Order: sequence, then structure tokens, then C-alpha cells
Amino acid sequence: MFDLKITNGKIYDGTGGAPYEASLGIKDGIIVEIGACEGAAERTVDASGAIVTPGFIDLHTHYDGQISWDAEMKPSINHGVTTIVTGNCGVGFAPCRKEDHDKLIKLMEGVEDIPGTALAEGITWDWESFPEYMDAIDALPHTLDFAVMVPHDPLRVYVMGERAISEEQANDNDIERMRALTHEALAAGAVGFSTGRSDFHRCADGNWTPASEAHPSELAGIASAFTDFSYGVLHAVNDFNQEREGDQFDEEFDILETYFRAAPGHKSSMTLLQRDMVPDHWTRIIARAEKLQKEGVDLRLQAAPRAVGVFLGLQSTFHPLMAFPSYIAMADLPLAERITLLKDPAMKAKMLAETPVQLAGPGTSIPPMTDALIAQTVQIAEKMFRLDPAGDGVVDYEQGHENSIAFQARAEGVGVWEKLYDILLEDEGYAFIYFPAYNYTDMNYDAVYTMITHELALPGLSDGGAHVGFICDASFPTYLLSHWTRDRGTRAKNSQTISLQRAVQMLSADGADFLGMSDRGRLKTGLKADINIIDYDNLSLKPPTMVTDLPAGGQRLLQPVTGYRATFVSGEQVLADGEVTTARPGRLVRMGQ
Repeated sequence: MFDLKITNGKIYDGTGGAPYEASLGIKDGIIVEIGACEGAAERTVDASGAIVTPGFIDLHTHYDGQISWDAEMKPSINHGVTTIVTGNCGVGFAPCRKEDHDKLIKLMEGVEDIPGTALAEGITWDWESFPEYMDAIDALPHTLDFAVMVPHDPLRVYVMGERAISEEQANDNDIERMRALTHEALAAGAVGFSTGRSDFHRCADGNWTPASEAHPSELAGIASAFTDFSYGVLHAVNDFNQEREGDQFDEEFDILETYFRAAPGHKSSMTLLQRDMVPDHWTRIIARAEKLQKEGVDLRLQAAPRAVGVFLGLQSTFHPLMAFPSYIAMADLPLAERITLLKDPAMKAKMLAETPVQLAGPGTSIPPMTDALIAQTVQIAEKMFRLDPAGDGVVDYEQGHENSIAFQARAEGVGVWEKLYDILLEDEGYAFIYFPAYNYTDMNYDAVYTMITHELALPGLSDGGAHVGFICDASFPTYLLSHWTRDRGTRAKNSQTISLQRAVQMLSADGADFLGMSDRGRLKTGLKADINIIDYDNLSLKPPTMVTDLPAGGQRLLQPVTGYRATFVSGEQVLADGEVTTARPGRLVRMGQ
């Protein structure tokens, strides 16, 4: 007898092959038969009219703190994700001594825009070492599976103390200790190690992240811990010092190359984005990655299926009015009170006559780029949009210039600042303006198509669990399926599309193969029953909304989605018609065990 049988669905098995109709038989959390499955089952689910896929794997999330208090793991669980990887970008919460809790909270608050009050109240802190952290989160119930990377920043703080945050270089003893602790974590089943080298990443107090300027010898020394293991991946994020003078691309990539080469036989990944300030960097990254691949260094490129977009609103972390002196004076008031003040024509006239002040600097995590963007708001408004241009709840992330806020302002004969001011007051201050910060230099997704279809590309960068006050990209899997395989070809009549079977493969098998997880990523007998049943024709995203469901009343953006009939993890249903069930089969994935 089967525990579960799924019948009448069209199976996209994750291999990239053509779909077929068959039933799935599941027993003890494993797919035991694909075909007629004529045996009896304790439960049968009819998937008529739907597609059946493997559960999706999200390589780039930041649930490092949330995973210690949250069993549901929203929003990733709502988008068909059944396995996540945390510890990206070099930030996380282990290893950590008690006296350093606040340091790591400020780090995560600044880098990943997760409310410090929520982290302080929610994180359980029943660990010190990284293996203890793994044990602690594995002991808690969760909807989905998770794997963890050792993050560089907390490791550095654990070994070097105050020296780690004062931009000192690690000495030989420090490097050996970090290597040994990484080795210990890998032996306990950690999936890899990550580091971050970004000018945009600051702690909540404005300091650089501890590992942002680590010497190549430090990175290589830590990576050498991998030589004793057949598993484990390296990860890096780098913006190549684009806020500084001079082109430092090759210098920074040389550092990453030293890091990647120090773990021969192991896969690595790094971020691939199109940035307006340096629009050719993404092509240079691809060229360097292709060269390394020919030399036997297996570097993959994490690419996003759409713009990394920022939602600007009076509820958000960032918005265009935030640097005006009159707004700063009211910034701490409740939203309703701010709206009352802002609706006064005299306040509007006063504020728009002011000059925005500098926000970045000592004592704040606001990056200098924010000041630059506010100073260039009139120009940037050429690529700011309403996400649902028709106001009917149908989102459109790939809009043309004619839909921009700047274009609309000119059409109405008003100034750009006045138009932005008015939009931010719509819906009693709950309105959002969508700003595609990265991947939209050319006002279309032609570059995105090139990135995500490259042979070295991996779908990633959703940042699930992070940037909760202005980004909502955990919906990337849904967007890849709905936009690139269906909507882009029909709505825009664009030939740059992706087949559904290839998109499913990207979201499942590609990630599993990269991580070395041979027990998932495909619908195949003997593998884990991580399965999605999706009403593909009705798969759609709605505009994000701000909710206050984090500890201490912290807020975050969540994006409603329709189309997921059911999601199963190890054969247990964790999502039913878009709603999270009470099942909690999720476990820590321990590599090598």
C-alpha cells in the first residue's frame, strides 16, 4: 500500500525532458513508483489539469535567524520551495559567543534589512559553535528542508573578536583557527562556506562588514578546509567596489579566483547582476567564469529571473521623501499621522521646496548609494513604475518607458517630485512605487535572458527572509515559471522565452546537482517525495503587501500568489491551495551523512 498516490497530473520530472502523464506512488517519504501505481493508497490526490514537478531548491536565502523561531518558513514555502540554503553573503548567527549577539544582530539588520528588534526577540541563541547551531535548528519543526553554509562574518568575529570589525587583517593563527572551525562545520554536514565583499553591505551602526576586505590568504586558507571532503560549495557576493574611484574589477576578481582555486574539485558560485553604474560588469564576470571553467575551476553564476527590485513607499525602508528635512521631522510618527500632515497643501509646497539632506554616514547602515539615488531621483524616475499599471492587481515587472513615473509626470504637466509625492500618498500611504534597481539598465529583460540561460547560470538571489522592508524577491520561482515560460511569449510576443521543462529543471535538478544533493531535485523512484502540484494556467503573482507578523511587531513584505494546489515535503503536504498546513516534515540536510 502507498502512503500517498498522486494521479492524473502532467509530470515535469526535473530532467528537462518532455512531460508525460503518470501517477506517483509514495511510501515512507520516498517515490517508490512512477506509472500506473495500481496499488491501494491511504490517500489519493487528483492532479487533473495541473502540472506535477519536483519541489524547488532556493540556493540563496537569509532565514538564518528566522529559522530558529519560525516553523512555517514563509514566504518561500508559498512559492513551491521545499529546500533552502542559508548562510549566504557571509552573514549569519553562528558561531557566536554570548557577548557578540548584538554584533551579529546589527550585522544582519544592516546588511539584510531584517528588523533588529525582531531578531533580538526571536532568535533563541541556544548555541555557540556552528555544529551546535545546526543541532538547534534541526531540533525545531519546519515546513521545508534547509542546508546551511558557514558564514564568514560571524566566523571572523568568533576568532578575532574586536579586531574583526576594526578592519584588521587576520594573522596566520587566525586563519588556521577559521579553517579548523570550517572543517568542523563541514564534518557536521554544512553545505559550504560563504563570504561577502560589498560596499553596499554595512552593519546597522554603519561599519563595514567584518570580512569585506579580507586578504586573499585568509579566503584561501579557509577554503583549504574543503580538501578533506567530497562535498561542499563556496559562495561569494561582490560588487567590485563600484562605489569607489577607479575600475577595480580585475583586482577583486583575482581575489575571488584565489578563493575558488583553493578548494580544487569543489563547485563555487557568485552573484551575477546588471548594475547601472557598471553596466558591463556582468559580461566581464561571465568571461572570467568561462575562462575558469576551461581551466577546471567549476564556478557557477547565480542569476535572477527578473530585476532585483525595490518597493518604495511610506511603509518601506526606503522612499523618495525620506531625505527631506520636513519628512525627517515626522518620520517616527504613525503612518496615519504622517499622511494627515503630508496631505496638507502647505506641507507639500514646503517639502518640495527643500533640498534633501545626506543620510549615509557614521552611525547608520544606509549606504552612500541611497544619497546618490535621491540626488538623481528625477532621472531615476524614468525607470520607476506602478507594479500593477492598470490598477487591477495584475503585476508587470517588465514595463516600457511609457509606464514610468517620469513619463506620466510629463504627460500630466507636473514635476517628477510632485508626481512621486502624490503617488506615495495614494491608498492612505499604503501605495508602493516599484524601482528595478538592478537588471533593468536597458528597460527590458534581454540581458536577464542572456544571464539566466547561460550554461553556467543557476537561479538564485531571491534573498528569501531578507530585505523585508523593501524587497520581495522570494517569489522568483513563481516568476520564472509564469513569466519566462508563458507570459513573456504571449503578452509581449517575445521569442526570448524558456520552455516549461527547462524552467522546472532550473528550479530543481540544477540546484540539487550543484549542491551535491542526490536524493532530491527530480521525480524519480528512490528519491525524496518533494513535490509540487501547480495549476500552471492560473499561476500568478499579486502586488506585495506589508504585514507585521515578525517578533516584536516587525514588518515585512509578503507577495500573494495563486496556483499552488499542493506542496509535499518527504510525502507530507505542507501547502494546500496556497495555505500552509500543520505538517512539519522539514529537516536539516546534513551533507555526507
